[in-house]
Amino acid sequence: MELPQTRSNVTAISPRDSLSALRVQPQNIEAEQALLGALLITNDAAAQVSGFLLAEHFHEPAHGRIYTALTALIDRGQVANPTTLRAVFERDPALMEVGGAEYLKRLTAAAVTIINVEDYARLIYDLAMRRQLISIGQDMVNIAFDSRLEETATGQIQNAEMRLYSLAEKGKYEGGFQTFGKALAEAVNDAEAARKRDGHLVGVTTGFRDLDEKLGGLHRSDLVILAGRPGMGKTALATNIAFNAAIAHRDAVKEGRADLSEGAGIAFFSLEMSSAQLAARILSEVTGITSERLRRGNLTTEDFDNLVIQSQRIEDANLFIDDTPALPIATLRARARRLKRQHGIGMIVVDYLQLLRGAATARNENRVQEVSEITQGLKAIAKELDLPVIALSQLSRQVEQRDDKRPQLSDLRESGAIEQDADIVMFVFREEYYVMRTQPELNTPEHTEWQAKMDRVHNMAEVIIGKNRHGPTGNIKLHFDGSITKFSNLAESSHYPEPGF
Repeated sequence: MELPQTRSNVTAISPRDSLSALRVQPQNIEAEQALLGALLITNDAAAQVSGFLLAEHFHEPAHGRIYTALTALIDRGQVANPTTLRAVFERDPALMEVGGAEYLKRLTAAAVTIINVEDYARLIYDLAMRRQLISIGQDMVNIAFDSRLEETATGQIQNAEMRLYSLAEKGKYEGGFQTFGKALAEAVNDAEAARKRDGHLVGVTTGFRDLDEKLGGLHRSDLVILAGRPGMGKTALATNIAFNAAIAHRDAVKEGRADLSEGAGIAFFSLEMSSAQLAARILSEVTGITSERLRRGNLTTEDFDNLVIQSQRIEDANLFIDDTPALPIATLRARARRLKRQHGIGMIVVDYLQLLRGAATARNENRVQEVSEITQGLKAIAKELDLPVIALSQLSRQVEQRDDKRPQLSDLRESGAIEQDADIVMFVFREEYYVMRTQPELNTPEHTEWQAKMDRVHNMAEVIIGKNRHGPTGNIKLHFDGSITKFSNLAESSHYPEPGF
């Protein structure tokens, strides 16, 4: 007999929806039981897993409580077994639900051998990370469906990136101790590579002879702060360094000696200037055409031909520019990771630090805490990606109130956080900038004295190394041509050629 058809308001479930509804979160209760049993039998095995496995990584809450209790006993130098833990769990409701104190004895029966302890722990950890990824993904979907206007799509993306960044930070269990022999071998390899290089540099070249000799190049995993007052040429110097390194790397690749290159591929995060403006500065530098003439298009036919030729020569430089304004530090990290993976960049430049954004919680509390989070984030990026990070920074106005305008570490805005996290702090200083503004009346003895001083400081710049964890501090003098925003060595040197274009 055929059943009568009935109408229903219930929407039919598609096969895909049915499969989704039947899904369970990634878990492995048997692995959790086997691991805990092994730890109860052999307490010494806890040392293999305690560095990365936490109670929150267990899917079964009772297992997390057992893990917390047994590791606490082991840390105090006591024995953790079903007998010593019995008193701890006699009145624990979560343990009573799975069988009470007798459950501890059953765990020992499910124990794995000590050889497999770390493998089981990593499996439990990996499943916990997957569950957190699912949670983040579900929240992203639910929030995206929410049509409230106060939270834009861009804001939702940034929050999602922040949560993923936080999860990635928690997910670093691959670190920890390494033997001194391994660290020593890395140091010897660095020294050997530096010996084989033409400039004998350990790190990435700046393109400036005296600065490279003082620093040995820009070292991997270092946070380098380049600071100065407005008008000193911070962006110009950072752009010059980035371009010099990118060209040196390009030339080394073309010559088949990429492994000995003193340069590097560059990720340039320009939060103040657009990518086109930054490119125009580089064009001005390599063509010798002033920035003013380039902006106005005041070019002869010969100038334009030169512009085209030079642009074709440098267009393959391994230099990537991101001009997104007000970039959150988590987003910067994600983009730098992607660029490192796809193009093998070897240095990051950030112009400038105070324009980056920290987490929303830090912004809501105070500026010093936000800057501290940003500098810690930049240092973490340098270590994780194993490359130098140059971050430009503004200086406070107190420089202008002193007779000697040369900057000091205390002049850094929010100096506590910046100075503490930086491996190298350099200041750009041009005395000409200040002398020019003190011009006295013409045809006076004072003007004659002023002119003599101007002649002495004209086109002169100093890079003041105020902090250097790897070596000496001191001052480096450079030539600066403001018309084409170019820093250069004061004198030619046969042992250190200028980068070719």
